[in-house]
Amino acid sequence: MKQGDLRYSKLSALFRFSVKYEIGETGFTMASFERPEMGEPYLLTPGPLTTAIETKQAMMRDWGSWDGDFRAMTAKLRSQLLDMIVDSNSEYDCVPVQGSGTFVVEAMLGSLLPRDSKTLVLINGAYGQRIAETLKYLGRDHVIIDKGDYLPPRGDEVAKAMQMDPAISHVVAVHCETSSGILNPIEEISDAVYANGGKLLIDSMSAFGALPLEAGKPRFEALVSSANKCIEGVPGFGFVIAKTSELAVAKGRSHSISLDVHAQWANMNKTGQWRFTPPTHVIAAFMQALRLHREEGGVTARGERYAKNRDVLVEGMRDLGFETLLKDRWLSPIIVTFFNPADPNFSFQKFYELMKHKGFIIYPGKLTIVDSFRIGCIGHMDGNVMQNVVRAAGECLVEMDVKNAAPPQKALNERAILAA
Repeated sequence: MKQGDLRYSKLSALFRFSVKYEIGETGFTMASFERPEMGEPYLLTPGPLTTAIETKQAMMRDWGSWDGDFRAMTAKLRSQLLDMIVDSNSEYDCVPVQGSGTFVVEAMLGSLLPRDSKTLVLINGAYGQRIAETLKYLGRDHVIIDKGDYLPPRGDEVAKAMQMDPAISHVVAVHCETSSGILNPIEEISDAVYANGGKLLIDSMSAFGALPLEAGKPRFEALVSSANKCIEGVPGFGFVIAKTSELAVAKGRSHSISLDVHAQWANMNKTGQWRFTPPTHVIAAFMQALRLHREEGGVTARGERYAKNRDVLVEGMRDLGFETLLKDRWLSPIIVTFFNPADPNFSFQKFYELMKHKGFIIYPGKLTIVDSFRIGCIGHMDGNVMQNVVRAAGECLVEMDVKNAAPPQKALNERAILAA
């Protein structure tokens, strides 16, 4: 069989084999990461994402939610998540909460922000906007710093806002804003918050498990994340990691019986049980994902693999003529935003369908000023997979008769604003 005889559209037959291969420049070579076992496309999104077969298989067993074995699983889950923040002084506890990532963000805000508090929300994308919208629903007083689609909030801006409004008691920041793929400068934000007498809550939904967030480095009162992000589990629950001192005083604050973090924490510590029916199969899958995370080398190794995925992707896409929204300084290893080509033959919907046909599901853009799309770097995949993503993107351009992948001048002008 000569190189190129098998097109991506015909590779689905290979997915069934126990040994998987990638197409290299000199033919077929062994891949370090197997293709999805069931033949589904890679999910190049910031979660849900592609999971390991061991994680999927863990969901094949039923668990009793009140049984001692499942209670032990919950306790182990909480302990292993706390290990990731290196809580040597035992200042924090972990509280899992049923639902999507947004559920757990709302749970944190409704439970840990006093009803008479005032919060500064840092916004540079959809998820900061969602935090502000949540606070409106909760009736919590708040102000915002909105940097638009992709400019990062900076520490000096936070300090100035807090100095001008001494009523601000809390600041909420998004660690990695996946609208653009920007990694926000959480350390300098934290320094500014605590220098001005505030408390920091972090939405680390798309970063925890791959980017370090250790107790005191930076300082924070609480963070939230989700099962189906960098730990590579499946959707169904999120978790709050918060100082026990903050959890202890949160009784009675929550607007919701099901999203009451204090009540969940107190009940778990007393009985080992979730207050309401937990996603048992999802928890079992998460325990396998945690095992794989630990065996890979923990947060450092997971972050290094994602960074390599990003570097391979960005270099290859730039070689094809695509331009990234962000310069290298702000690129996160989580997801990358690319401008749509100006070529009139380019259609994102067509590009999406062609990429899916080749085995890759990408993500539409969320920028409001210029058209874009996003490609995730997280999940059970490596640089070899990302090379195939680039190869598939190049094939799509040919099939769409796109001669030039360069973006319109308007997009470059917007990026110049960021660079400034």
